[in-house]
Amino acid sequence: MTAPTLADVRAAADRIAGVAHRTPVIRSRTLDAHAGARVHLKCENLQRIGAFKFRGAYNAVSRLSPEQLRRGIAAYSSGNHAQAVALAARELGSTAVILMPEDTPSSKRAAVAGYGAEIQTYDRYTGTGSRWVRHSRRRGVWR
Repeated sequence: MTAPTLADVRAAADRIAGVAHRTPVIRSRTLDAHAGARVHLKCENLQRIGAFKFRGAYNAVSRLSPEQLRRGIAAYSSGNHAQAVALAARELGSTAVILMPEDTPSSKRAAVAGYGAEIQTYDRYTGTGSRWVRHSRRRGVWR
């Protein structure tokens, strides 16, 4: 795998423009004093889904072919990545199936469902997630 180039970064910025929020960078004199340096804070808590993960998920999903979007997106996560993939899929007219541990907090499950994703659960202690991956491959949403 090669490192992204400046052109890659600019292309990703173009793909997420108008979809991802432009979040502010702030400073704190108190934090600067404690750190003994100038500290800049990127407020990604103001991003869609409340985390930077939306930027990467939307960028990745937006690069899928129409056929891949038609088949849908499958992802494994119990948190912000799950929400980001679910929202990106919805925004791009696709569907998402998210594999989440059964003990995922209800607030995280509700957020993923709220973005329109189908949630499948597994027991993280017995490893039942591998059955889901096989099932998803048969459905064509997991390679």
